[in-house]
Amino acid sequence: MKKRKRIKSCRKKEMELDRISSLPSDVIENILSHLPIRVAARTSVLSSKWRYQFAKLQHLGFGCLCRSNIVDHVLLNHIGPISKFRLVQGRVDTADIDRWVLHLSRHPLKEFILLIWVFQERRYDIPSCIFSCQDMIHLRLSSCLLKPPSTFKGFRSLKSLAFTNITMAQDVFERLICAPLLERLTLRYCDGFSQLKIDAPNLQFLDVGGSYEDVSIVNMFNVADVSICFSERGTPSSSGSLIKFFDDLPRLQRLQINWNFFKYLLAGGALLDKLPNKPCLHLKYLCLDDLEDISTALCLIRSSPALERLEISAIHDYRYRPDAGAVNTC
Repeated sequence: MKKRKRIKSCRKKEMELDRISSLPSDVIENILSHLPIRVAARTSVLSSKWRYQFAKLQHLGFGCLCRSNIVDHVLLNHIGPISKFRLVQGRVDTADIDRWVLHLSRHPLKEFILLIWVFQERRYDIPSCIFSCQDMIHLRLSSCLLKPPSTFKGFRSLKSLAFTNITMAQDVFERLICAPLLERLTLRYCDGFSQLKIDAPNLQFLDVGGSYEDVSIVNMFNVADVSICFSERGTPSSSGSLIKFFDDLPRLQRLQINWNFFKYLLAGGALLDKLPNKPCLHLKYLCLDDLEDISTALCLIRSSPALERLEISAIHDYRYRPDAGAVNTC
């Protein structure tokens, strides 16, 4: 009897395995892409159909626990194109990253995420070959130095750009955000340029933090979510087009700003004259950090008839705010 039960149990497991193996290839790939890289690699022993499924994955992600030899092995044995690559590293040799970036630049890369957390005094000088990936749709980098070739005119298909602790020249910044399809833009504590000029008609999400001498944000008619946290360092010489900032946000639903943002407005004159002349009809969430003048909050509240949630925060450092954007590293 026990032997028969074992046979039935084995047959049941085989049927379950066959049921999984009979799934379409794109479904299997989606399953594998959500598994840790080591677990996904082990599925190659399940059956002959699964043997090369892992090697054909177009989406590759490596967490902070992955060693260089693991990344090398996966890339060396990979079959077919790679469209998405994600690497989160705390300690890794820059020569290894150089080698991987060069390898990836030969693929139709659409999403590239490189998060490096150990280069405090110096930035990782990312190889210029990454700028040849003109299929790029999503680019997210941290702790990097960007020096693209002079022939680089931007990523024509770029929809999402997220930079944290990035060093780049003014012309490099302007070329990168000169993307006609750009919908999401995040800039946190970047340096090397002093003028923040954003003109992106298709932008829907904007998150900016740092210090700039001149700020100009225009053509924001499609933006629904804005978070701006200017640093106390530096004194703005001009508020640029921020004077009309509130008038250019007809679809705004979420707004998070700190008091230093209003100091930028003050660079051109009286503050209350620059607050909304038109009501923010769709604004549902308003967060004000380090507010120094209650009249400013009252003016914004009166201009937001659809407001559902109001937060006035005393947290001083934006980087330690609970919702500042935690990164999933594994």
